[in-house]
Amino acid sequence: MRLGALEAGGTKMVCAVGDEAGHIEKRAVFPTGTPDETVPEMLAFFEKEQIEAIGIASFGPVDLRVGSDTWGYITSTPKNGWANYDICGAFTGKLGVPAGFDTDVNGACLGELLYGNGRGCSSLVYITVGTGIGMGICAGGHLIHGMLHPEAGHMLLRRAPGDDFAGICPYHGDCLEGLCCGPAIGARYGIPAAEIPADDPAWRYTAYYMAQAAVNLILTVSPERIILGGGVMGQPRLLPMIRRETERLLNGYLKASQLQDMDSYIMEPGCGGDQGILGALELAAGVCK
Repeated sequence: MRLGALEAGGTKMVCAVGDEAGHIEKRAVFPTGTPDETVPEMLAFFEKEQIEAIGIASFGPVDLRVGSDTWGYITSTPKNGWANYDICGAFTGKLGVPAGFDTDVNGACLGELLYGNGRGCSSLVYITVGTGIGMGICAGGHLIHGMLHPEAGHMLLRRAPGDDFAGICPYHGDCLEGLCCGPAIGARYGIPAAEIPADDPAWRYTAYYMAQAAVNLILTVSPERIILGGGVMGQPRLLPMIRRETERLLNGYLKASQLQDMDSYIMEPGCGGDQGILGALELAAGVCK
């Protein structure tokens, strides 16, 4: 099958053409402006490709409720022009092909499950830690949808002793995203996260809160693996710290074999940055089956 894939992000839109086996033939990247600025460029890319379906993995919140009047919409985002925008309809209407649709982090989770460090798992959590924090969750081989979709980046946490940073989330202050996303780290220390030295004690707070999130997910979702991606995770010291802190917080409570080797349980992505677009290709393939 010849499939289209769109990874719709807050700063850039990645468009690709590939097949159901995850082979990417070509791609193009467009800055995320308003829909009027960005969507026509993406449509022009796909109109020349004779695709059979398109998969869209989008920033959110989005409406994933099948049968809803606003299925396929980006809903309450603050991004200019995108609130209550029918992103699926914009592509299906113009291209005349069906669309598979999910969140960007669920798309990345799916890509890792099929092609990356989630291969061999039936349950997986993918966490991206960047401008915000998002989580994609797969259980029993299926991406999790419920009343809405997972927004576990906003889970509430126990504060570290001595940490009086208020957090930056406009809704919750010191939720996980409010404490650990890139802008939160920058606001805490007054310099961009990328400029904080690897040996700075600053990373201890981030590791502690990320480990709390991992423990909460282990105890509720029981994933066979957790994958941590996003720009903040580019700090090489951080992943080993999160592994050690997760083990400490679990305190021997669970005896699952996977938890005996934290290096292979909490991992970096394995798709070379393509997990989102590979997941979008699978979303497209899914509507053709």
